[in-house]
Amino acid sequence: MDGRTSHGRPLDGRTLDGQASYGLIPLPSSVRPGSGEFTLTAGTALDAPPELYGVAAWLRSALGPATGCALLPSGAGAPGVVGTDGGDGAGADVEHTAGGEGRIVLALGPGLVAEEFRLRITPSGVRITGGDAAGVFYGAQTFRLLLPPAALRRAPVAGGPLTVPATEIEDRPRYGWRGCMLDVARHFMPKADLLRFIDLLALHRLNVLHLHLTDDQGWRVEIAKYPRLTSVGGWRSSSMLGSRQHETFLPRPHGGFYTADDVREIVAYAAERYVTVVPEIDLPGHTQAAVAAYPWLAPKAAAAPEAADVPEMTDAPEMANVPEAADGPEAANVAEEAEGAGAIDGAGPEGGAGPVGVRAAWGLSPHCLDVTSAAALDFCRDVLDEIMELFPGSHVGIGGDECPGDARSRAAFVTALAEHVTGRGRVPYAWDEILECGAVPGVTVAAWRGPDAAVVAARAGHRVVSCPDMSVYFDYRQSELPDEPIPVGPPLSLQDVHAFEPEPVGLTADERSRVIGAQCNVWTEHMDSPRAVDYMVFPRLCAFAEVVWSADRTPYPDFARRLEAHTARLDALGVEYRPAAGPHPWQSRPDAPGRPISKARREAMVAEFGVGKHRG
Repeated sequence: MDGRTSHGRPLDGRTLDGQASYGLIPLPSSVRPGSGEFTLTAGTALDAPPELYGVAAWLRSALGPATGCALLPSGAGAPGVVGTDGGDGAGADVEHTAGGEGRIVLALGPGLVAEEFRLRITPSGVRITGGDAAGVFYGAQTFRLLLPPAALRRAPVAGGPLTVPATEIEDRPRYGWRGCMLDVARHFMPKADLLRFIDLLALHRLNVLHLHLTDDQGWRVEIAKYPRLTSVGGWRSSSMLGSRQHETFLPRPHGGFYTADDVREIVAYAAERYVTVVPEIDLPGHTQAAVAAYPWLAPKAAAAPEAADVPEMTDAPEMANVPEAADGPEAANVAEEAEGAGAIDGAGPEGGAGPVGVRAAWGLSPHCLDVTSAAALDFCRDVLDEIMELFPGSHVGIGGDECPGDARSRAAFVTALAEHVTGRGRVPYAWDEILECGAVPGVTVAAWRGPDAAVVAARAGHRVVSCPDMSVYFDYRQSELPDEPIPVGPPLSLQDVHAFEPEPVGLTADERSRVIGAQCNVWTEHMDSPRAVDYMVFPRLCAFAEVVWSADRTPYPDFARRLEAHTARLDALGVEYRPAAGPHPWQSRPDAPGRPISKARREAMVAEFGVGKHRG
């Protein structure tokens, strides 16, 4: 996850026609169809060495409910079950059990790199060999997708044994960071639904879940030292209905948060599927929920001590070059916000305690942390320490975007947060506004403000996760159709996502190596349920998965043909994706008006950001 893969090149033998690729998404590097098919029966065994017991347990749990197959081991010392298998699948008899039944064998193979796998299916057995456990897992996912879609259900629906076509597949990813950002602050996603979402990411071989856990509209993670962050900051009295320009509110409380044990479960569940959860605590802006819980965090609070411990910012850029606060990643996610009345305002009913409540309106709040306060900085350090205890991954998101007030003080504050994370042996992860904070070494940058942001960050020596809004912001409307639900922003079609290129033109080879991957971003102001998330995310996430996994994408018509087969899998999994012809009647939202803008208008807005003027 932490670096770009060194093997992002296509293998020989790529098969492009939809039939031979079996409707697989993302498209494998090499597919070589064989003769015949393998039949999965009640007697099929599944064998693996100890280092792959976790993958074997997952595959049993994934296939067992729908197939009725227990996939038990064939017994200790079975031939061919070794951890140093050559991975060439030679000798079909090694996939046989003692009784002559075909079996599935998982193995590690020398010569394969991390996340790479080889899948060999013959009528007599299946062998999945990987460069590491993650590679074997991806091979097992591919085997699962080759089964009929009914195998993805949670109970048997078809009689008779299930078959898989004989084939040989070799595959490996283009990037090491293949991510999805999910905003659970604007609309909370309950734990069970989040675990389902993780399964869908893993199915498409994404390996990073960036959780946007806090914002003006809610604080979604328990912090033991500051319990009011969830008891007060974890809910709001109402929510906006549709785009903010309409100033309409739904007077229904909304809330929820993850306990520390919930987080441990989520992290462990994701890890079993080779997904790393990257937490984001958005600081020091987007913190009205925290201010509602602890008013002393805000500027001008009488209890706030002097800022003697906040470091001075010695190399901040000129203030004239700092973008307006409304130009951050979350104001852009509803691009119409920046065109309406000021994105920084206090409009809308507020709930909670203290002089200001948790924000109910969309848009950016002026109620944020006092960036000149030592107490506020200590609060952030305390919160990040607890977050780093709960989330063991290498990266920790600190936000760094959209904070009104003095830019030099803000830059010093964000720099101090980054240094604190680095001092704990982790990597700070921040939106590309951190480029305006001067030289902050060691930060991985989420480059959302167009291709220029990725270029500037890479040339400044940062590792870059590419996520330009006009290519991968999945809250943007999916077409020009009038019945798209709550249509905001410019249209971002499935074909637009498939055409996304994470590496901007003009980078040198060394600079390209700093682009460690990409992520799609799911801002949820207008997604108030998992059903709404399904509609906005799928099948666009399928196209995104192919961008970050497949080193050599085929033309869009080939992807579209394979997607026709893949949507049958999504149907079996209960994913309420957007149909190709447009939304079902029940997926539209005539009660919640949006505010669409054109692509040209959004391009002009991105150009006005002037990211290229800033150097870290």
